[in-house]
Amino acid sequence: MWEKIRVMFTIPELRQKILLTLGLLAVYRIGWQIPLPIVDHEAMTAFFEAEGREGLAGFVEMVQTFSASQLSQATIFGLGIMPYISASIIFQLLGSVYPPLEKLQKEGESGRKKINEYTRYATVVLCMGQSFAYVRWLAGTAGMGEDTIIREAVLSPEGVLPFSWQITAVLTMTAGTVFLMWLGEQIDEYGIGNGISLLIMAGILARMPAAGWELLAPMIEAGRPAIGGPGQMGVEMLLVLAALFVGVVAGVVFITLGQRRIPTQSAKHVRGRRVYGGTRQYLPLKVNQAGVMPIIFASSLLLIPSAGFQYLSGQFPALDVFRRLNEAFTRGDSFVYNVLYVALIYFFCYFWTAITFNPKDMADNLKNYGTFIPGYRPGRRTADYLEKVMVRITYVGAAFLALVAIIPTIIAGQLGISFTVASFYGGTGLLIAVSVAFDLVQKIDNHLLMRNYKGLLDKG
Repeated sequence: MWEKIRVMFTIPELRQKILLTLGLLAVYRIGWQIPLPIVDHEAMTAFFEAEGREGLAGFVEMVQTFSASQLSQATIFGLGIMPYISASIIFQLLGSVYPPLEKLQKEGESGRKKINEYTRYATVVLCMGQSFAYVRWLAGTAGMGEDTIIREAVLSPEGVLPFSWQITAVLTMTAGTVFLMWLGEQIDEYGIGNGISLLIMAGILARMPAAGWELLAPMIEAGRPAIGGPGQMGVEMLLVLAALFVGVVAGVVFITLGQRRIPTQSAKHVRGRRVYGGTRQYLPLKVNQAGVMPIIFASSLLLIPSAGFQYLSGQFPALDVFRRLNEAFTRGDSFVYNVLYVALIYFFCYFWTAITFNPKDMADNLKNYGTFIPGYRPGRRTADYLEKVMVRITYVGAAFLALVAIIPTIIAGQLGISFTVASFYGGTGLLIAVSVAFDLVQKIDNHLLMRNYKGLLDKG
């Protein structure tokens, strides 16, 4: 392995791409730490620690996982690439129901460039709207007295954040997101790997040291390897967590790479005295076709009733029904929350697979290339067979996603560790990190194989 890594840096072109990618990721990490000029960081950190994992704090924690954002600290990259991701999802959904966009998607490279242009414009509009709502919430805390998270130096004599400062913060956060979008495009063009995905993975992995310190701090402060006090953890529990982490990662890798290979055969063509075609191949269908999107959609949707019932229980403490509903929709050991979470994951798995996988188009493509599935006539019967197979493997993929999604909740509840640490044992972050890592390794392998070197994952 170390020899293969050394070979990576002996190829000038590959070395330049890797160093450029690392440099651009370093720029992202630097900007990730630069705060908005209106925010008191210590006060904001204390505010989110007091909020816990419910309501707004829970929503912010979930969003930060898959958007490379820093909403809990209000930095210049506070929105991350969340608006770009939202715009991309919107246009992908519209492409299946809006004929002009569907036509653009089928035009190849020129259509893709046009859709990317529309996506950039939509990203700026979403940035303006989301950053304005976020800054207005920050401005609303200015009237909270000692609990305000706005720096006193920028407040007016009446204790209000001036509108000019609000516009400045909105433009700063919008420019930060547009700059991140540009960074991702530069990585795509001149670096290696998918730029947007690498930014998200960098944001996820950057939280690992803090989570590790939160886990090990009680042991270090106690000054002994085995601890039995409340809230503290012994070495045996650390070994269990380490083995569990390896097992979960191995399972995620196994399902992420899992495929249902459908055998295909191309028709024979006789030209002169030569026979072309007739080869046997296979059509790979991914078990986890929907990727991480079902977990994102399910988590986002469940946060709406959770935040609503939390607000109502605070406004009407005398009504026991709102308190019970708040407990039922709180992420944790709640049976109702976990059942709804799994059900929504199944629903969005089939929903997203139906959008991204079109068996009719795939059957038509096989027919146009002179390829067929043995035992099934080209055209409608092939499309029906592909749809039947995809429905079956999507059920398995949804079960896997549901298990990975609730593992952090189970670990946090049963082992008594914080959800920040438990989130690295499953959920959105782990799936994104594994998927992006394999995509990056595959692209590096392509460069190595072109120069007759062994790939990173090849044996021998």
